[in-house]
Order: sequence, then C-alpha cells, then structure tokens
Amino acid sequence: MKKYFAQFECINPACRAQYSINDIIYTCKKCGSLLQVVHDMEALKNLSPDAWKKLFEERLGSVRFPNTSGIWNKREWVLPEIETENIISCGEGKTHLFDVPRLAKELGLKSLYVKQCGISHTGSFKDLGMTVLVSQVNQMRKKGVNIKAVACASTGDTSAALAAYAAKAGIPSIVFLPAGKVSTAQLIQPVSNGAIVLALDTDFDGCMSIVKQVSQEEGIYLANSMNSLRVEGQKTISIEITQQLEWNVPDWIVIPGGNLGNVSALGNGFEMMHELRLISKFPRIALAQSSQANPLYLSYLKGFQEFSPVVAQKTLASAIQIGNPVSVEKAIRVLKRFNGVVEQATEEELANASAKADLHGLYNDPHTGVALACMFKLLENGTIPKGSEVVVISTANGLKFTEFKVNYHENKIEKIHPRWQNKVHYVAAKFENVMDTLKKFLEK
Repeated sequence: MKKYFAQFECINPACRAQYSINDIIYTCKKCGSLLQVVHDMEALKNLSPDAWKKLFEERLGSVRFPNTSGIWNKREWVLPEIETENIISCGEGKTHLFDVPRLAKELGLKSLYVKQCGISHTGSFKDLGMTVLVSQVNQMRKKGVNIKAVACASTGDTSAALAAYAAKAGIPSIVFLPAGKVSTAQLIQPVSNGAIVLALDTDFDGCMSIVKQVSQEEGIYLANSMNSLRVEGQKTISIEITQQLEWNVPDWIVIPGGNLGNVSALGNGFEMMHELRLISKFPRIALAQSSQANPLYLSYLKGFQEFSPVVAQKTLASAIQIGNPVSVEKAIRVLKRFNGVVEQATEEELANASAKADLHGLYNDPHTGVALACMFKLLENGTIPKGSEVVVISTANGLKFTEFKVNYHENKIEKIHPRWQNKVHYVAAKFENVMDTLKKFLEK
C-alpha cells in the first residue's frame, strides 16, 4: 500500500504547531488550543477522484478485515500509519440511510433520509471515533508507550463505546458518569464490559473537568472528543452519506450537538472530499440543540461574536445535556465555513418530533428527536427551502431509551402533551370484544 502520513496540528491559525500522531497530547503546548489531525493531502491527490471512488466502492462489500469496517475501509484518509494487526474494530460504520418518503412529501421536501449511526455495535455513532482512538492506543502500547488505561467523561454513549473497544483490546478503561443522569441501558453497558465506572454527583461538565485532571497523570490516556483521533473516525459519516447518495451531496444535513465534536467531524469529512475533488459543493449544516442545553444556539444568535458556557438543565436528550462543550471552536469554524445555522428544540418539540417520525417506521432516540424538531422549525420558517434534499443524523439507537418511549406513550412525561400518543388497548380475550375494538380504528 502507498505510504500516507498524518499528524496533529494546532487549530489556531496564528500557531499551527505540529506534533506526532504518537504523542500523548490533547491541546497545543504553545498556545493551548485544540488540535486536529491533518493529512499529507498532496500524497492523497496522487490518486484521482475516480480512483478513490472506485477503491472505496470495491471495499464496501468486502468480507476481508479490516474493510468490514466503514472506517477502516477508508483507512488512508483516517489513520494511514496504523498496522492492520493493531486495529480494534467491532464492525462499526456501514450504517444505512433510512428513506422517509411519506414524511418528505408531507413536508414538501425532495427527499428526506435519516442516517442510522446508532445501528452500530454499542448503539451510537461514538463507535466510529472510538475504533480509531483505541486502535492507536493499542499500537502505542505494543511499541512500549506507557498507557495503563484509557479514560473518558460521558453522558452514556461515549462510555459504552470506550468500554467495549477497550475490552476487546484488553486495555483497562475508566469512565466518569454524572450520577442519575444516564439511562439504565447506557449505565450498564460499561459495567458489563468491565470498565471502572465512577458515578459522580455532578453533571457532564463536572465529569469532564475531573477526567481532564485525571488524564494528566502518567499512563492514563484521554478518550473524549477533545482528543482529535475521535474526530477522524466520525468524519467518515460524511463520506459514507455521500457514497450512499452515489457521490452526490445533499442540500442540508441536520445534526444534534452536545460536546460538538460531531459537527466538526462532519465538516472535516466534506472538506477532505472537496479538496480531493470527489465532490464539488458543500451541504449546509444545521446544528440542533436542546433548549435546556443551548450554549451554541445563544452564541449563534449573536453571530458567534462571543460564546459563554451555560449550566445545562435536565433534558430528555441526556447525551447532549452539556453546557460547556469542549469542541466549540471547531464547531463554530465548520458552521461558518458551511453557511450553517443553529436551532433549538423544547422538550415537548423533541418528544413529539421523535414520535411523529416513528410513525414512518423509525424508532428515534430523543437526540434524533431534537434534530427532527429543529428540521421541522427550519422548514416552517423557510430557512430550509421546500424541495430540498435533507439528511438527518441519528446519533443513537432508540432501544437505549425505552423508558423515554414508554413514558411518552403512557403520557407520563411531565409538562408534555404527547400529540402522537399510541395507547395499548387491553381487551378481553373474546372474539366479539376484539372485533368491537378493531372496528373503532378500521372504520375510520
């Protein structure tokens, strides 16, 4: 295979300091800014756009490891110097675009797809970045680097991904969760995979503050998205969407945001495809936030002239209940570059949007509900024009949030009117009673 090259680079335009991909580093030593992974683009340009497309198409249906992964079948664009034997994969990526034609017609859209990133090993898009980070840690450990454990703060999904991938690699993992603020399904995942699980009496931002301190200790490697290795895996969402649309770019992509690594990853993928001439235009990006945790939305209202963290309030969309996102600088850069917008959704809006889309065959988690609700609002106010092609990013599997679904349809969510409630009908086990009940619905 042709040798390609990647390294860390400071995102500060006035600095641009560079570091080895093998360094244990999360922020720039010179100016303190976040880092990004940059590639030798001139080397990548030696292959034509059509040749890259052909290569990715050939690998798409491969049963040969590591092409069975939707990340590692694009490995030259992700982590080109990883050795195949060090890759830790759980078959992540290759998730489908769910076509929603009836809803698209109702909304006046040309097409509407929901990218099912939650149909992954641990049930969320976090797998896409974690395979990259854990594979790199695995390689570094085998080369003698002192990494005793990997650690993260989480609202649930990151901890599940880290614990699973670390367990497969045989690497100890440590996760910090805000006590009482994650679903039962999310809590038990890292427990089952053998992680050291610490539930702290604080919110995600408090957990993040602790894990940043802990990762300063020798031998503990930070696995949160401020580590730009995670972004490298997540950026393949953009490539995969475009490939699934026969290398066409949708007009709009709507994505929920909490710690904001996902939107910066989304932009990175499109920018890379554009520079390598696989695409000729960018989509517009809409970043969706809960009104209970909306620091970027408030900054957007001020033209991104300033950003102030908020104290995130309790929200059904618990994974994005984050008031001080670490990737905010990267997210703002991407939104400016992609002529992006930021919208927010209330608790009632996200719950009803999730349920409405479920009536079209989906099973949405509350975070996808945030994205759908914001899309509805952007269509109503004309920001997203009628006739547009839209892709909504679903970040997690709805099965992780069964309590949310049950409570919605049983009308047990406080201060929310379940517009699309579907009750269970308890009927005597007699033919006459069953038919009497069915006639009420079938004769409408």
